[in-house]
Amino acid sequence: MTALSQTALLHELEPVVERNLNRHLTMAKEWFPHEYVPWSEGRTFSGPLGGEAWTEADTTLPDVARTALIVNLLTEDNLPAYHHQIATLFGRDGAWGTWVNRWTAEEGRHGIAIRDYLTVTRAVDPVALERARMVHMAHGYSNAHDHHMLNSLAYVSFQELATRISHRNTGKATGDAVCDALLGRIAADENLHMVFYRNLLGAAFEVDPDQTMQAVADVITNFEMPGVGIEGFTRKSVQIALAGIYDLRQHRDEVVVPVLRQWDVFNVSGLGPDGQAAQERIGRHLDDLEKAAARFEEKRDARQARLAAAAR
Repeated sequence: MTALSQTALLHELEPVVERNLNRHLTMAKEWFPHEYVPWSEGRTFSGPLGGEAWTEADTTLPDVARTALIVNLLTEDNLPAYHHQIATLFGRDGAWGTWVNRWTAEEGRHGIAIRDYLTVTRAVDPVALERARMVHMAHGYSNAHDHHMLNSLAYVSFQELATRISHRNTGKATGDAVCDALLGRIAADENLHMVFYRNLLGAAFEVDPDQTMQAVADVITNFEMPGVGIEGFTRKSVQIALAGIYDLRQHRDEVVVPVLRQWDVFNVSGLGPDGQAAQERIGRHLDDLEKAAARFEEKRDARQARLAAAAR
């Protein structure tokens, strides 16, 4: 079977995009960021308006929750780069274009809501946050799948679910009911986005199983979250993993495995040699992830034991 071109794939999947766009519009719930922000807690910061400078004493949120909130927000801040990427790849016409704009509009309110919450509650240093935003956005965003439609669809199928889990667990880690409710609302959006992309790639398996299987194998074996370009991301991601907000176990068991199961990747028929090789690569990667997750859990448990012993 001859592999379909990017253009041919776009045309073949257009009816699937339209069906899932209509599904999304019936499932998505309208919500308003301002309703999730405790505005009455706000007060003026130092600066031209002569308010009070931010101090660590202004917030009671746990440090790791604040770190996760900052990572989540800075990730959302790069929305212009994400929009450019998918608009260039998927196009601005027809159902594809309608989806791109709708997705962008929904993602936009996530950053608005999180920033308003953090600023009003004085949860983070607003000067440091703005400097981090400038650095991150000036760095831009690109990934290894910029010019490959199937790889990009595979990537966002996993990434949207990973983001949903990260937001949901961050909300719980804050210990703040307001923040938990806000991030729960954002997580619900992310879940609908994941379903949209997951359904599209599921249809791609029927159109071109070999290319699609290779795309999935390429993505999961080189997966990076979109916030990887954030300054100090490695250190921050380790803190987040140690706190159980998003770690290798969750990545394997709650993100990769459920999506692969939904596509039934190990029972896809009609594969040629390349598709079969990719299928085997996916199986090996799951085994590697299991070993890596187990090692991380052992190290984390040992670390917690040492800290508990030192505290006695």
